[in-house]
Amino acid sequence: MEQSPIAETEPPIDCPLCPRLVALRREYQAKYPDWWNAPVPAFGDANAWLGIVGLAPGMHGANRTGRPFTGDYAGDLLFATFAKFGLSRGTYQARIDDGLVLDGVIIINSVKCLPPQNKPTPQEINTCRHFLSAQLDALPQLRVFVALGRIAHDSFLRHLGLRAARYPFGHNAMHELGDGRVLIDSYHCSRYNTNTGRLTEAMFEAVFVRALAERDRINREA
Repeated sequence: MEQSPIAETEPPIDCPLCPRLVALRREYQAKYPDWWNAPVPAFGDANAWLGIVGLAPGMHGANRTGRPFTGDYAGDLLFATFAKFGLSRGTYQARIDDGLVLDGVIIINSVKCLPPQNKPTPQEINTCRHFLSAQLDALPQLRVFVALGRIAHDSFLRHLGLRAARYPFGHNAMHELGDGRVLIDSYHCSRYNTNTGRLTEAMFEAVFVRALAERDRINREA
């Protein structure tokens, strides 16, 4: 198991809070006993300046391997982008034991467990926000956040007590959070979004160009 850098904030491996997600977890534990099939812990640097807020584990990715975005197409694009911008060390090989280390960045999902058809209900998102909030509170050096998709965007804003209507989601849109931190939105790096052209590699990389520029601006003004 990959050790979470904020292990004290993680849900228990048999978290009982969402009956629908528990039922799916048990179904997959029986069907695929070699898979992770449990809440997926955060992955990355405990001293990160950049927080990636995702949606939920993918069935063949994090739910199988136990590490966010590891083992599916979304991870191929995300980790390749990290490498291009100097945010990782080692080589991503789509396995939890590939030795990959994130540098300055941490990944936290809005929902910790695999939801049916990759669609958590509003109640499940609200229930799991307890863990999202605990993890974000445990990472005080985070200054820039990237939300992958509207659900992650909305859940993050609710964690902060902010009304999503005042911060409309849009790809590469940036929102000042009023406390010196910023949120940047991105379409989710899913195979569906890239196959349909909704998200290109260049569009995705532009989000990280902006994130790095914001980090430098914040450091200059500190």
